[in-house]
Amino acid sequence: MTELEYQEYIRHTHHAFCRIVILHAAISEGQKLCSRWRREFSLEYLMFEKFVPFSSADEYFSEPEPYKEYLFTACGQTAVLENADLAAALSRLSEQEQEELFAYYFQKKKQGEIAARYGQTRSTAGRHIQIALGKLREEMDRCRHE
Repeated sequence: MTELEYQEYIRHTHHAFCRIVILHAAISEGQKLCSRWRREFSLEYLMFEKFVPFSSADEYFSEPEPYKEYLFTACGQTAVLENADLAAALSRLSEQEQEELFAYYFQKKKQGEIAARYGQTRSTAGRHIQIALGKLREEMDRCRHE
């Protein structure tokens, strides 16, 4: 093979490669357009879509039921709860668990302050709060299933 034939061979191979790259790019763009067209809604479909007006009978527009208030007392203070399941579940916990949860969630006290009150370390108080929360969840599930 002479040098001229070799150059012709390389040129021909390069042109074939470029044609294949361009062909696959065109196929890829065609697939993108096709998938976009499939996702789009046609104007005819939107025009013939049945429109259902809002009704005053829908739940969204109904007047909310008045909340019942449930009192929860711990640490010498009273909190007003609106959830009956929560109030019932809290009342089933021990007094110390009630006080720890009340101090942490209602009074926004830190775990260190709660621990000092009960003569514990901070991590122990945190663990007690987590255990009390677990019991509270179980009690709330039990209240829902009753």
